[in-house]
Amino acid sequence: MQHTIREIALALGAEAEGDLDLTVTGASEPQAASPDQLALAMDPRYGDGIGKGKARAAVVWPGADWRAMGLRAAIFAPRGRLAMAGLTRLLDPGPEVAPGVHPLAVVDASARLGDGAAIGPFVSIGAGVEIGPGARIASHVSIAEGARIGADALILQGARIGARVSIGDRFICQPGAVIGADGFSFVTPEKSGVEEIRETLGSRAGIRDQSWRRIHSLGAVTIGDDVEIGANACIDRGTIRDTVIGAGTKLDNLVHIGHNVQIGRDCLLCGQVGIAGSARIGDRVVMGGQCGVNDNIFVGNDVICGGATKIFTNAPAGRVLLGYPAVRMETHVEMQKALRRLPRLAARVAGIEKTLSGEGE
Repeated sequence: MQHTIREIALALGAEAEGDLDLTVTGASEPQAASPDQLALAMDPRYGDGIGKGKARAAVVWPGADWRAMGLRAAIFAPRGRLAMAGLTRLLDPGPEVAPGVHPLAVVDASARLGDGAAIGPFVSIGAGVEIGPGARIASHVSIAEGARIGADALILQGARIGARVSIGDRFICQPGAVIGADGFSFVTPEKSGVEEIRETLGSRAGIRDQSWRRIHSLGAVTIGDDVEIGANACIDRGTIRDTVIGAGTKLDNLVHIGHNVQIGRDCLLCGQVGIAGSARIGDRVVMGGQCGVNDNIFVGNDVICGGATKIFTNAPAGRVLLGYPAVRMETHVEMQKALRRLPRLAARVAGIEKTLSGEGE
């Protein structure tokens, strides 16, 4: 699909100069751009690449001398990544899911599909399911009984939506995600070794046989509007109350959300984050890859956690955390500096001990 520079600038809410009727069919890095592609050089560091490619138009930084770069048109982006968000949305054709219900889909007679819903092949939709208007369900997706999915959802190949799951509008689910599996919840008839260790923090009265009994999950999962779930992410249903994901929250690939977890609005959880059962996460929390949160604790609003941070106790609102166990980021940096000095410090102490013992005489 072709777009004029004028159309793109209007979609981005950005200023543009030059031949605004020039058309492009896609975007590229500057050095690899062809004449029908828009070069992306939103930072002066990438300006030299324009001369190495064949682009006639580019997205550039404010004040860039685009004519000297040999361009016929330019769009100015004060905030490069924000421009990327708008541009990629405009240029992304999205998956091809034919309108209507594919003949190889299985849709229960009691399910209700909104206007314009598109259901791909080998999709299974259970009893009492409600799917909003404009939803697109790609191949091999299964949606269990009683689930409700809002308008304009996009659920990609092989995703699994469990029974009674409730999802808001404009939901995006990447391939292989599982939403609404049973929670990992077990108990022993007698006091288990795990319970003992929790109380004693390490000591054990003795090791004994124990067997696990399953606690079934009677709750479901509730997801707000504008939520995105990454590939192979897993969100467990609640034991009694629902597991909740707040509006605007984004989960990366391989994120695991345990049973009863409550996550607030506009959070960003990166790859391999794991949140244990019954933890509560506030609004606008950001967790880097491989962060972990202990069960039954609270992480306050606006907390930011660096990659691989492990949170074992409540985290106050606005705190910036890093490390295992989690501490303030500046404290962690000082601790690491001190750790690197330990070999020299040990050598100095050994030298002092040698002197004091008289061995150095």
